[in-house]
Amino acid sequence: MTTTVPAPGTSAADGSALQAVLLDMDGTLVDTEGFWWDVEVEVFAGLGHTLDDSWRHVVVGGPMTRSAGFLIEATGADITLAELTVLLNDGFEDRIGRTLPLMPGAARLLTELAAHDMPTALVSASHRRIIDRVLTSLGPEHFTLTVAGDEVERTKPHPDPYLLAAARLGADPAACAVIEDTATGVAAAEAAGCRVVAVPSVAPIAAAVRRTVVRSLEEVDLPFLRGLMAADDGLMPA
Repeated sequence: MTTTVPAPGTSAADGSALQAVLLDMDGTLVDTEGFWWDVEVEVFAGLGHTLDDSWRHVVVGGPMTRSAGFLIEATGADITLAELTVLLNDGFEDRIGRTLPLMPGAARLLTELAAHDMPTALVSASHRRIIDRVLTSLGPEHFTLTVAGDEVERTKPHPDPYLLAAARLGADPAACAVIEDTATGVAAAEAAGCRVVAVPSVAPIAAAVRRTVVRSLEEVDLPFLRGLMAADDGLMPA
């Protein structure tokens, strides 16, 4: 999709400063956060270990190296990080091959952003092989670019993935709206200086400065995102 991005620091013609929309994948656009936990439980059961349900909040939303490393340490499982990563990706890929439910409002929002030529990036901590499989359902045409967790030196909660996406779009991070579902993703987006819309999936997220919390993507559309930016800039939403 070919797009024209305003120069960093400028406002759009309608008065809003929104230059790009950057979206997380798991738990934000596709209902897969539970898939990851189910796969982790299944894999560790095969290794002879039972996962404590309280660990789910520890591993959600972060890079696989962090979550897998935590689970190896917590269980004492006799497996390397590299071996576990392969098992988890294989298990997850198998599950999304059978079913891949979209979050309510996701398809409508992506269609609206594309129809208005809004530069849009998919920014995920998942690996490229997983993103490419999910894109077959989301539609690659809905994204100007995608950033995978194994394509950056430091993924979420570090700001690197969002800074990279903004740079590739030629957008000012402060003029980018990020839609996330976990505290880890929110931390990454805010560290990058982006405006955040949180749609909590597993654990609650509190509202904060330049962070708006909604219950569902059904509450989010392009006028809503532009209005948030305009309000941050002290302008009246269009």
